[in-house]
Amino acid sequence: MNAAGEFVVVYVTAPSTTVADSISEAVVTSKLAACVNQVPGVTSVYAWKGEIERDTEVLMMMKTRRALLKQLEKEIRRLHTYETMEFVVVGVEGGAEDYLEWIRESTK
Repeated sequence: MNAAGEFVVVYVTAPSTTVADSISEAVVTSKLAACVNQVPGVTSVYAWKGEIERDTEVLMMMKTRRALLKQLEKEIRRLHTYETMEFVVVGVEGGAEDYLEWIRESTK
C-alpha cells in the first residue's frame, strides 16, 4: 500500500495544555485523528498586528487521513481560543505499514 496522499500530519498550536487537552480528546474521540502528540513548552516568535510576539505554546501533531481534513479543521475551530489558529498540513510519504493501517482503522 502506498501512503503518499492518504495520510497527513496536522500541526496546531494552543495557548495551554488545557486547550490542547480539550482539542486532542475531542478529535481522537470523534475519530478525526488517530493520535495527537502534545509538545508543551514550545516557544513561538511571530509577527502579529504589527508587533513581534513571543509566546509559550503547546504544539499538537495530529495523525489522520487527508479525507478528514475539512471535518478536523471545523472541530478544532469550534474548540480553539485563538482568533487565527495554526492549522498546517504535512503529507506523509510513507511509514510502517502496521502503523499506517492503525491510523486508517482509528479514523472515520
